[in-house]
Amino acid sequence: MKLLFAHDHVFYQYNHKYYSSGGLSKEMLERYTNVFDEVIVLSRQKKLSDSNDKLTLASTDGINFVKVPNFKSIRSIHKIIESREIINKEVAGCDLLIARLPSSIGSLAVKYAQKHNKPYLLEVVACPWDALWNHSLRGKLIAPYKFFKTRKLVNDANYVLYVTNEFLQKRYPSKGKSINCSNVALREFDDNVLKNRIIKINKMKENMKVVIGTAAAVDVRYKGQQYIIKALARLKKQGITNYEYQLVGGGDQSYLKSIAKKFNVSDRVKFVGSIPHDKVFDWLDNIDIYVQPSRQEGLPRALIEAMSRGLPAFGANTAGIPELLEPEFIFSKTFNNINEICNILKSFDKELMINQARRNFQEVKKYDRDIIEERRKKFLEDFRDQK
Repeated sequence: MKLLFAHDHVFYQYNHKYYSSGGLSKEMLERYTNVFDEVIVLSRQKKLSDSNDKLTLASTDGINFVKVPNFKSIRSIHKIIESREIINKEVAGCDLLIARLPSSIGSLAVKYAQKHNKPYLLEVVACPWDALWNHSLRGKLIAPYKFFKTRKLVNDANYVLYVTNEFLQKRYPSKGKSINCSNVALREFDDNVLKNRIIKINKMKENMKVVIGTAAAVDVRYKGQQYIIKALARLKKQGITNYEYQLVGGGDQSYLKSIAKKFNVSDRVKFVGSIPHDKVFDWLDNIDIYVQPSRQEGLPRALIEAMSRGLPAFGANTAGIPELLEPEFIFSKTFNNINEICNILKSFDKELMINQARRNFQEVKKYDRDIIEERRKKFLEDFRDQK
């Protein structure tokens, strides 16, 4: 069986191998090679002139990568015809299609799968409405169209895999066979991690520095780091100055730096930059509270990984975040969210932090890799073997 996997993800080519900045690593793609004889990955690509140790290997046996030009830019309209021809050709030559949504390449691949009567499965990993509505004025204009288009695509699909337990299912319901199966799968749970976290919390003294952290791209405004920076400024006006906000993630830092400067908290905001994924856990072990302030998500890997390190955490009322955290640690997406963030931070005394460390560590055991991957594999096999 030859599977075509279609998504807008950018793979980086260097020295005849392909790499990913996250989300579609070799390990992730082997979910498909374990079920299908041959896998073609249809996506965007960029060539690198030098190696980059912050990228993760994506190349593996049984996978070939096919490049689709970036046709989403207004200045690249001439590439639309070329892209459609490539997608149509690859869909016609495959036996089955898995399209990850939201994505332009995935949506077009479904169109051609319907044309060529090819069975297809949709992976719904995020909400296009949230992504576009919180992006820009132009995004707000496009959001309704993308929202209803995605609803129709999902409604018409015979197989749908959601990464959330409830949120995406309610917003983009399916009449076909469906499963909730997180893209995040943790390999092991070491009780010593929780013990060390509790020791760290117990060593905290009054008014000592408390480090808050977020791992996300710093040049995408819907990731929401600006709300935490503004909350630090409000706390500063209240005489509370012992918080430091560390931001892990790549991208242009200028917007967030301008917010920190405007609100006079530049000394409280530290840009760590991109770090290799295998070093993220070391960083998580050295901060005190994790926050996921995004206004667009699926089920956030970074939050789950933070919880697996016994970190007290809080986040925005977005997509799958409330599925992971207790209600009192969720702040709204209203104009009052800065006050809510401040109140949550001020509520974290030692006792509460220890309780949340224990609760979060136990909660993410639901994301045991073996359990999730076995469920996913059975669903993919059912899709493969359909009559």
